[in-house]
Amino acid sequence: MEKILSSSRLKFILYAGGIFTFYFLFGILQEKITRGTYGENNEKFTCMLALVFVQCVVNYIYAKIMLLTFLKQGEDTTRSVYYASAAMTYLLAMVCSNMALQWINYPTQVIGKSAKPIPVMLLGVLLGRKSYALKKYLFVLLVVIGVAMFIYKDGKESKSETNFGFGEFLLVLSLLMDGLTGAVQERMKTESKTKSGHMMVSMNKWSCLFLGISIFITGEIFDFITFINKYPAVIYQIVTFSILSALGQFFIFLTVTEYGPLPCSIVTTTRKFFTVLGSIVFFGNVMTSRQWLATFIVFTGLFLDSFYSSRDSSKRKK
Repeated sequence: MEKILSSSRLKFILYAGGIFTFYFLFGILQEKITRGTYGENNEKFTCMLALVFVQCVVNYIYAKIMLLTFLKQGEDTTRSVYYASAAMTYLLAMVCSNMALQWINYPTQVIGKSAKPIPVMLLGVLLGRKSYALKKYLFVLLVVIGVAMFIYKDGKESKSETNFGFGEFLLVLSLLMDGLTGAVQERMKTESKTKSGHMMVSMNKWSCLFLGISIFITGEIFDFITFINKYPAVIYQIVTFSILSALGQFFIFLTVTEYGPLPCSIVTTTRKFFTVLGSIVFFGNVMTSRQWLATFIVFTGLFLDSFYSSRDSSKRKK
């Protein structure tokens, strides 16, 4: 029994490590593409829907190859409506959080998205038929508070008061979509025991369909083609960015299908924490007392959640 639990822990650490590594590199390249400039006129890449479309296409191809070669996960019995719903809510969550930055500053957006485990847990209970112990809620809340405290930057921010409140509304909507995605994934796991490869293939297939329609209706596809013809170097960046996304997403779906959306949301939320912590360690930045306190809170929440989850799992298997 102890060997089984130890194997499960090691596998979870491997999955979390994959998410952290690939999405760390993914984030660096994403910033280079979206915030960098190209050519003598310092043009910026603005075709965000097209960028996500290419990302989803590469994710789909990668997952399909894995299913046909290494995974061999058998027949998929999950209902298509679940995949379509999860893909739609997943895309809406990304769009809303990015749009929110037009009305609120970045720290506010990060703090808002750090609360992702909360809607995942609540909607998992309401719609996904999942149940959690009270202590689980407290541990997740500790993690969320700690990550938010750590990432929040002191200092003067740009004071844009235009349409105050709409940015916060978009953040709440994004979190709601995150929660709905998690709830639908719980349904998939409970009703059909959906495997990671099947989930990755189907969700990206539906995402490609939704985004493909969007970029044609908006005309963004033509702007995208014009831009990459003008600056071919961006093609390499986008392809590398998409491959890193596929590798990271593969580990995310492995985590969702084997451990559930809540542990996955904790991993993806704390990824930001460890990215900032790594920057402090490697570049010698000084941590404030608030950041040290946040570090303690996050690790306390993660340790307590891991300890009690393992203990409860051991009791159920006896």
